[in-house]
Amino acid sequence: MNTLDTKDYIVFLIYFVIVAGYGLWIYYRKKAATMGSKDYFLAEGSLTWWAIGASLIASNISAEQFVGMSGSGFQIGLAISAYEWMAALTLIIVAVFFIPVYLKNKIFTMPQFLHQRYNGTVAMVMAIFWLLLYVVVNLTSILYLGAIAVSAISGISLTFCMYFLAFFAIIITLGGMKVIGYTDVIQVFFLILGGLATTYLALNLVAEHYGDSGVISGFSHMMERAPEHFQMILKKDNGNFLDLPGLTVLLGGLWIVNLNYWGCNQYIVQRALGADLKTARNGILFAAFLKLLMPVIVVLPGIAAYILYKEGSGNFGHDMLMNGELNQDRAYPVMLNLLPAGLKGLSFAALTAAVVASLAGKANSIATIFTLDIYKKVFNIEASEKNLVNVGKLTVVVSMILGVIIAPHLGIDKKGGFQYIQEYTGFVSPGIFAMFILGFFWKKATSNAALFATVGGFLFSLVFKFLPEWTDLSFLIPYGFAAKSAISGLVEIPFLDRMGFVFVICFVGMFLISTYESRNGVKTVNLEIDTSMFKPHPGFIAGSVLVIGILVALYTVFW
Repeated sequence: MNTLDTKDYIVFLIYFVIVAGYGLWIYYRKKAATMGSKDYFLAEGSLTWWAIGASLIASNISAEQFVGMSGSGFQIGLAISAYEWMAALTLIIVAVFFIPVYLKNKIFTMPQFLHQRYNGTVAMVMAIFWLLLYVVVNLTSILYLGAIAVSAISGISLTFCMYFLAFFAIIITLGGMKVIGYTDVIQVFFLILGGLATTYLALNLVAEHYGDSGVISGFSHMMERAPEHFQMILKKDNGNFLDLPGLTVLLGGLWIVNLNYWGCNQYIVQRALGADLKTARNGILFAAFLKLLMPVIVVLPGIAAYILYKEGSGNFGHDMLMNGELNQDRAYPVMLNLLPAGLKGLSFAALTAAVVASLAGKANSIATIFTLDIYKKVFNIEASEKNLVNVGKLTVVVSMILGVIIAPHLGIDKKGGFQYIQEYTGFVSPGIFAMFILGFFWKKATSNAALFATVGGFLFSLVFKFLPEWTDLSFLIPYGFAAKSAISGLVEIPFLDRMGFVFVICFVGMFLISTYESRNGVKTVNLEIDTSMFKPHPGFIAGSVLVIGILVALYTVFW
């Protein structure tokens, strides 16, 4: 039933009051009138390790995961968890090698890094690009997917749900990064508690369908009835090979997706830039542990929905349809609608928490880049701290309004939210990552080489995208670098492999351009790097070893 009971509304209202009230308390306790720009955008020196870790996860987990990744669990299975589990290892790499460079060089925004390492042209081009990407792709998809899910569960109109989510996010975002960071702790609590409740119900429903009870029995039946949904590495004859192309998931493009997202992304890195190195590393390690848990919350319910749909249990056959066709993204909302009153409200709050936290984090990053990297450098060089904070708040409101207006017209629901975000960010991720990684660790990288990676990376991504329409790529199939698409009927290069190829081209291109220019006397501005800052403290090393051990065990069991 697509409605909320009175008990559900009470639970949701309690959640809303707690988050909004706590946010206001943090905000006024800081005396916002005297808040400086760095404190507003970065919460400089005031976020603890657990707040940083919770904020990273709250900002990352959204309708993209709850709806999109759960839908991929329905369609593909546990293999989609590679995005989450590899992120845990990626976070450790970022904490050891990336964060020290940012903090040592007092870098607060990604365009600032590009300006400091390359030049103002590279920084401004990327600042404008990131603003467009964040508003047109990320903010809109989070807002629209979240509204679809909330509407499907509550029965409230899609438009109203979009306005409500935007309004809720604005309330939190206007308080600055400190309010976002600490309210995210509550958001993550609801997210995990509600998410686990949904997983418990999903596994129990599977067990009951086969005359058993309990989550362990449900999980055993899922593995027995759909063994193909519990393979982490897909074979070439798997129909989903184009989405997750076998071993290259572990050795290829997914590394670029994760390292670029977690290490070169203002939206994410911003959480740790206001802390000291030890606190930042501990917070990132905490986030790595939470990432290990995410597939339990978002992927297992999708697989359970697949089992129940395949077995014709209850109304699953009808509820999974949209406009008469099977829609995998309905898996999580359909599962939520089966929860009892009260518990449904808790899970509804968890989903809303995930969406609102992501919206708030994204809007804050948009405000940070526009205010510090465009407004202050182009429109008002002498802007006061108070003026910068006010511009940041106005940017938050404007970006959210634009998101509400644009979102319904992008066809996000037709592409599938997870695929929508991955496809469009994937056109530029390889070039950006090449530019960052060489800028970090190679002194000869030049600004012209960086521009090549930025623009050339995008153009090469387009070439690889449309290459199947120009030539037959069947000769790549035996090597695992191509497969026939069930949608287009063409032999296509898997998305993650395309990213790997483009990254190699950008990396080699930057190396050749930089080498040529350095021989002709072109000077570069290098970052301050001390090798001792890459040495983590013993507690971090112990936690990292534990994370890696868990990952090895998971891949060993579900290979």
